[in-house]
Amino acid sequence: MSDLPATAIFTDRHTAYRFDGAPVSDEELSRIYDLAKYTPTAMNGQPLRVIFVRSSEAKQRLLPFIGEGNQAKSESAPVVAILAYDPEFHVNLPTTNPQMAGVKESLDPMPEVRASIANNNAWLQAGGFILAVRALGLDAGPMTGYDNAGVDAEFLADTPLRSFMVVNIGHVAEGGSFPRNPRLGFDQAVTLL
Repeated sequence: MSDLPATAIFTDRHTAYRFDGAPVSDEELSRIYDLAKYTPTAMNGQPLRVIFVRSSEAKQRLLPFIGEGNQAKSESAPVVAILAYDPEFHVNLPTTNPQMAGVKESLDPMPEVRASIANNNAWLQAGGFILAVRALGLDAGPMTGYDNAGVDAEFLADTPLRSFMVVNIGHVAEGGSFPRNPRLGFDQAVTLL
């Protein structure tokens, strides 16, 4: 396990589709979260919740909910992270954002607003999560091609959490990723005013 230079995180790593089977340690999983938790979020709400699926039993519970074209990808990964958002993130705001007194209470009666805030900000944190995986020299294969409702019923029942992405994590196998696809250039994507 080694930390990579910032440029390598963006330019040298890209989506992994097949993994070599090398294990991912609990320490590595802890370090992924310890980096990802610093992703900026509105009100420092930190709504992202992560369920690391590692055991073969848990994987067998998960695989039926992964899209048919994605099952082999998740099966080859030593860890699959279920990323979920917590629409009750606001209960932690007195701790995570003590300078905003009363914000928890103001959000208590607004479940739809909280769910929207949580979902949007968990997506921000998901980007940080994927970059954290890469920063530690691991490879990530994020996917949305799965049965959200099935995963939620199987893994998140009796919680307010709602999944929005799964991320395969491990070491990419030889030939386990595609060549880098083109990216839009500065002049195509940026407007200077």
